[in-house]
Amino acid sequence: MATPKHLQDRGKERFLEAGFRLLCAFAVLLPLSLLALLIGDLLLDALGRIDLDFLQSYPSRRASRAGILPALVGSVYLIGLTTAIALPVGVAAAVYLEEYGHRSRLAALIEINIANLAGVPSVIYGLLGLGLFVRTLDMDRSLLAGACTLSLLVMPIVIMASREALRTVPMALREACYALGSTRLQAIGQVVLPMALPGILTGAILAISRAIGETAPLIVVGALTYVTFLPDGPNSPFTALPIQIFNWVSRPQKAFLENAAAGIVVLLLVMLLLNTVAVVLRARLQKRA
Repeated sequence: MATPKHLQDRGKERFLEAGFRLLCAFAVLLPLSLLALLIGDLLLDALGRIDLDFLQSYPSRRASRAGILPALVGSVYLIGLTTAIALPVGVAAAVYLEEYGHRSRLAALIEINIANLAGVPSVIYGLLGLGLFVRTLDMDRSLLAGACTLSLLVMPIVIMASREALRTVPMALREACYALGSTRLQAIGQVVLPMALPGILTGAILAISRAIGETAPLIVVGALTYVTFLPDGPNSPFTALPIQIFNWVSRPQKAFLENAAAGIVVLLLVMLLLNTVAVVLRARLQKRA
């Protein structure tokens, strides 16, 4: 007895759907498996080196005595300054583009430049920071110059994520504010921004995750590779974890490669800690909203 055509078609659709699911699962599991292998190999090299002395010690020419304290403190200062610069400026730019400059030529010009800047290689930002902040503005090779350079690097991420968050706020809320007699500024500050804040924090998380691992801009700006002191302010010379890791990887001794593996693990832990804090804060703001 022949099978009806519609049953055959349904069987083919189910077969294709099952194959597509397997293909999607493979596409997810393959990179995750490679990542797990890389992290596992990294932990095998790093676990014997990570201890309290490694975190509290200064760099040394002897691998067994070398530590990452200046790089760790420098990275924390650098990310803090970068966030303090990029987040307010990026959110303000997003508010202008979404709330004030919908059809203006200036807004169109800014949007084009933001789209172009998102695809610029990070080393170009380093060259820009070297020419603008280090030399023209005479900031020298300081934490502030590095933070300003990284702020330019992550600014497109913050602006685009903030604009998407502002678009999720219903127009009815704005109209309700205007009906109650509030100005546009009051509506934005008291209703729109609080509602969009969880999405804005998502952009901040992405920006921090990219900034904390950048090496090329800091090398061009002039971050030091061998530092035996802690930064004492925004104008202080500095190093960062990516720079210290790059310095150890470039050395041929196996002990320094183990130090580099330990530094990578610490960098990952710092990034996860910062992201966790941001995610928890975002979740609380979402509950309030």
